[in-house]
Amino acid sequence: MTVLVTGGAGYIGSHTVRLMRSLGRDVVVLDTLERSSADALLGAPLVVGSIADSELVTRMCRDHDVDSVVHFAAHKSVGESMIDPGPYWTNNVHGTVQLIEGMLAAGVNQIVFSSSASVYGTPETVPITESAAIRPENVYAESKAMMERIIEWYGVTRGLRGVSLRYFNAAGASMDGVIGEDWTITTNLIPLVMKAALGASGPVKVFGHDYPTPDGTGIRDYIHVEDLASAHVAAIDHLTSGGESVAVNLGTGAGTSVLEILDLTAKVAGRVVPHEIVDRRIGDPAIVFADANLAADLFGWHAHHGIAEIIESAFAWHSSTS
Repeated sequence: MTVLVTGGAGYIGSHTVRLMRSLGRDVVVLDTLERSSADALLGAPLVVGSIADSELVTRMCRDHDVDSVVHFAAHKSVGESMIDPGPYWTNNVHGTVQLIEGMLAAGVNQIVFSSSASVYGTPETVPITESAAIRPENVYAESKAMMERIIEWYGVTRGLRGVSLRYFNAAGASMDGVIGEDWTITTNLIPLVMKAALGASGPVKVFGHDYPTPDGTGIRDYIHVEDLASAHVAAIDHLTSGGESVAVNLGTGAGTSVLEILDLTAKVAGRVVPHEIVDRRIGDPAIVFADANLAADLFGWHAHHGIAEIIESAFAWHSSTS
């Protein structure tokens, strides 16, 4: 049997595809390649197309004997979503409906969804557990929350079984330096820090230095991309073994501040990272990190790489490609 990976040529998708192939799993990727590169797939089977093409999805599922889907195909920029929300409703929300219709038409009823901890908005307490209120604060987060609910309702009405993985800040590159994150299309902090450290940009912006944290900068939960890949494989195995549909947090259970990221990068790079302090962004919480106990209980999953390995692998990757 085969796993269909939507958005599999993207950052987290490509690491997940690589891991599954290394485990001997059959994989086929569906990706538009609008914001990704086929090179990241390292030769994995690829069909260039959209999740909104339900007939294509059905055909792929039948042609490749698909039994599960891992769904990464979504636009993911918070800022962009507030300026140009249309693609987030059409691609993320409508596209997910069409994807599921195509799956079900082919008799495929298992899906692992790449969701986001952004669905929680500003948390009342940390670490965040799965029982926290769902309160999206931007269009991107709302689209992710809607995608989760679409999967849930297809479970009620059509028997779809799904795991929604709510994770925090994906970061780092493969530990062997073969694949990593494309800094030309991301707004994530760590690749922006790497770009500044390597002189490929101006100073990185630090949004706020007056938070109630030890150094005044925001604290976030950073997860190595290879740990995220292993969680998606564990979620597939959970469903295949008859596990329940569920939403699960992924995280390390600890946070790292922006200035700590800059200091760690400076040690790896051997130079100070150019940066400038600017005003806080509206809605940015001071501290966000996950309680990942449910992932451990249900999947036996734990994050194995810490922030030092994230920084080291990211710097090695960007140094080799810049």
